[in-house]
Amino acid sequence: MPSPSLPAAHATMGSPRLSAAIAQTALSPFYATPDWQSAFALPSPALAALPRITKSQLREHSPEGFLPEGQDLKALLARGLIEEESTSGTSGASVRVVFGKTWWAEQERRALVRNPFLAGLLGDRPSLRRAVLTTPGCSGVSCYNRWLNLEQRTLGDSLYVNQSRIPFTLGEEKLAGMAKEVADWAPAFLDVDPVHGAWFALYCERHGIRFPSLRFILTSYEYASVVHRAIMERVFGVPVINLYGSSETGHLLVEHDGAMHPSDDTAILESTAPDGIGELLVTTLTNPYLPLLRYEIGDFVEATPAGFRVHGRKRDALRGADGRVLTTRQVDEAFAGISGIAHYQLRQKPDGSAHLCLLPATEGERLLPAQAKLTAELGRLLGATVTAESVALIAPEDSGKFRLTVREAA
Repeated sequence: MPSPSLPAAHATMGSPRLSAAIAQTALSPFYATPDWQSAFALPSPALAALPRITKSQLREHSPEGFLPEGQDLKALLARGLIEEESTSGTSGASVRVVFGKTWWAEQERRALVRNPFLAGLLGDRPSLRRAVLTTPGCSGVSCYNRWLNLEQRTLGDSLYVNQSRIPFTLGEEKLAGMAKEVADWAPAFLDVDPVHGAWFALYCERHGIRFPSLRFILTSYEYASVVHRAIMERVFGVPVINLYGSSETGHLLVEHDGAMHPSDDTAILESTAPDGIGELLVTTLTNPYLPLLRYEIGDFVEATPAGFRVHGRKRDALRGADGRVLTTRQVDEAFAGISGIAHYQLRQKPDGSAHLCLLPATEGERLLPAQAKLTAELGRLLGATVTAESVALIAPEDSGKFRLTVREAA
């Protein structure tokens, strides 16, 4: 992949990686349309000359429209060659995606070894023992509708610990059981949704629980706030490393030295903005069952010489009084160094004003100093009035994901 400071759109059809991506689409009905075929027929077009794929197009045509001609979805599933999943739907309605049986783990490993520390820990091993704490779906290893036993929640090197969609409602007894399971499992790392991970860390802090086997914490699933990161780093004393990707594309970026580094073998990445903040477009390289060219993944990124900065979902961006787009990352930076907060949500109203809900790390705390500081800073950022309150609960979306920033519809 080109340096993040140079837009990947400069890649031409002569690029071996782009040529390989194009070759995957040869028998896919989705790409047989005139606009795609016209773009492919250009002498040596840049990647930017290709159309884009929107989430609505993917939702409409996936998975059958992307499968190569002659391949039948039911037959592939019956032969055990592929898996089919539905995305969480956090950036729009849920999408059906398919991939090979070993594809997900392979993409994750490709991304992780881009971080030298993780590459050293992995060595020649395909994976490390992990404890997973994230929003559970109803799969074979976790379900929020019924309680599964330990054996049912163990899959290879992974133990799926959490079975609650809302961590803040977990009682002390349930959290104690989760902590015991993690201790007995002795994982090398925690694989966490940052909200679930931070809440679990606060329980461990209250009871002086540490896990000697723990070498790092991997955050993914949704945007990791500086609030959540600070809690987990303080409690567990190990590096917190962000991993970015999606169900449609696999794992794309891993954190190292404060920047997100691309997994070159997995995808070609480009930003719609050569300078500053733009939308991320993803051209996948490794999933022949769902080949994607210039897919609008729905997130904002910033390309820098050191790597990418992830700014959060496009749908979660707010608006300043001067019309500027304010990303989740830009809002979240205001929370750096402010203690006592376990989680938050900032909701912007149609008139531009906003209300901040703060969930305290200690039950009953009103967080008045934090409220005063944050309403002033966020008000300056938005150019509008910001009010705040301390709350006992912040609910997730129907998908189970937690949104840090929300812009309400008019």
